[in-house]
Amino acid sequence: MRAEDGVRAAYAEIERWLRATPREQLDRKRREAELLFRRIGITFAVYGEGGDPERLIPFDIIPRIIARSEWDRLSVGLRQRVQALNAFLADVYGPQEILKAGRIPSALVLENEGFHKALVGVRPPGGVYTHISGIDMVRTGPDDFYVLEDNCRTPSGVSYMLENREAMLRLFPKLFARHRIAPVSRYPEELLETLKAVAPARAGEHPTVAILTPGPYNSAYYEHCFLADEMGVEVVEGADLCVQDRVVYMRTTAGPKRVDVLYRRIDDEFLDPDAFRPDSLVGVPGLMEAYRAGNVALANAPGGGIADDKAVYPYVPEMVRFYLGEEPILQNVPTFLCEREEDRKYVLSNLDKLVVKLAKGSGGYGMLIGPHATKGQREEFHARILAKPGDYIAQPTLALSTCPTVVEQGIAPRHVDLRPFVLSGKEIRIVPGGLTRVALKDGSLVVNSSQGGGTKDTWVLEDEGPGEAAAQGQSQSQGQSQGQIQGQSQSQGQGQGQSQGKGQAQTASLGC
Repeated sequence: MRAEDGVRAAYAEIERWLRATPREQLDRKRREAELLFRRIGITFAVYGEGGDPERLIPFDIIPRIIARSEWDRLSVGLRQRVQALNAFLADVYGPQEILKAGRIPSALVLENEGFHKALVGVRPPGGVYTHISGIDMVRTGPDDFYVLEDNCRTPSGVSYMLENREAMLRLFPKLFARHRIAPVSRYPEELLETLKAVAPARAGEHPTVAILTPGPYNSAYYEHCFLADEMGVEVVEGADLCVQDRVVYMRTTAGPKRVDVLYRRIDDEFLDPDAFRPDSLVGVPGLMEAYRAGNVALANAPGGGIADDKAVYPYVPEMVRFYLGEEPILQNVPTFLCEREEDRKYVLSNLDKLVVKLAKGSGGYGMLIGPHATKGQREEFHARILAKPGDYIAQPTLALSTCPTVVEQGIAPRHVDLRPFVLSGKEIRIVPGGLTRVALKDGSLVVNSSQGGGTKDTWVLEDEGPGEAAAQGQSQSQGQSQGQIQGQSQSQGQGQGQSQGKGQAQTASLGC
């Protein structure tokens, strides 16, 4: 919120609001937000800790602000990066020119478990591999943004972005009226348009889209049902689908219905027991045959994990140069690959200064934050790295930016990151803002919800500060939105139940 010379222009109105709002009122609004999220059922799941795995995701009521000029720079860089990642995937599953040119070590790709040799030569419908990308970013200074990692498989969190906005609209309509905030509500519509754009040609103008979920025990199941409701499509499990003659069908009360596009929220290895893990109970036998035949589009495409592998991440700037002939706009965090002898020696000698991550890890698990770790924890990671150096990377500890956050003691700075969502179909679309995750523990740099982190609403301002005329127009439109939100919060539970019940009803009805 603050720069060296005072409050940043984008935060001026928020700073005045915080000074004028009593602590008791903020506490009351925080409790209202928790009650709202509980009523709607906005949850995520954490496994392996005992008790009920379903948790409310903590929500902070003070928004994170991004000025339009900052967002414009970021969005250009995001577009460039996702173009390069898609080009990389098309190349490594095609002619492999970047490997032949020696710009990326061949073994790093071809011997990586995220690379599926069986998909070489298979071109997905529309030629797009990562249709939905979540690019995790951190800020370290007024103009310094870094990409922390790329999520090209099944990035989650967009439902929290949308629900956070609706919660803020309901809780603080007057605060909204003082700002011109770029909307995020079009995301489900744009997601559906993106998915339809990559349907097989035979599908025509009205392709059938469905969301493939592992089921209600998945940590992001709420999001799967939420997006299905918002897009007006079915949410299905593997048992709701079957494949005949390399065509995917969905069981319905009116009989089998052909499916053209599956927004799959299942990891590659569980997608099809005939092609990957034979013990998968959540996949669809024969799905990959239908995919290879070009009869169904899978978003994101199988095999995309090679693009967001943490050991491949250091080479993304080289992808930008190789495929686009441009210099990268967004910077990477300097990264040490422990499989390299020189990098490994440096990492082992500086564990107290570095963040060590599993190259295949996610969710904040399998990570060492050196400056905050005990001697015993550093010794444990020293042994792990020596035993399996290829499994680990390391990065310097960044001075992440902080945002004001409501905590038990009042308002305090907490570290944040940002996950913008980029949609790739016939065109690239970027929702303004994205999901801001916040580390709620004092001094913590871990923002993952599974590790105690929370979320904030992300506001991209249409100008550097509020204006009277703009605020008046915003106030009128917010009044309309307010009524819609109240209606939605009342009907959300019904919609949630309907979408969750669809798969079960269909499975009981008909076979293919």
